[in-house]
Amino acid sequence: MKLAKQELVRVLRTEGDNDTAEKLEGSGLPEELDTDRDAEGLAAIGLDRTTLMAKLAGGSLGTTLTP
Repeated sequence: MKLAKQELVRVLRTEGDNDTAEKLEGSGLPEELDTDRDAEGLAAIGLDRTTLMAKLAGGSLGTTLTP
């Protein structure tokens, strides 16, 4: 899956995970992330595939769905 690094930073900050957001900003990862290609770099800052998918679901889908 591809996503913009700044979008992921926004999701992390929205969830209050500022430490991980700062690590991501300073990680040297490209501006367009590919979860397969960049899996090792993302895992190094605490975003393994399971954690990343959970954060994306909670940060992006969770705010757009209504009960």
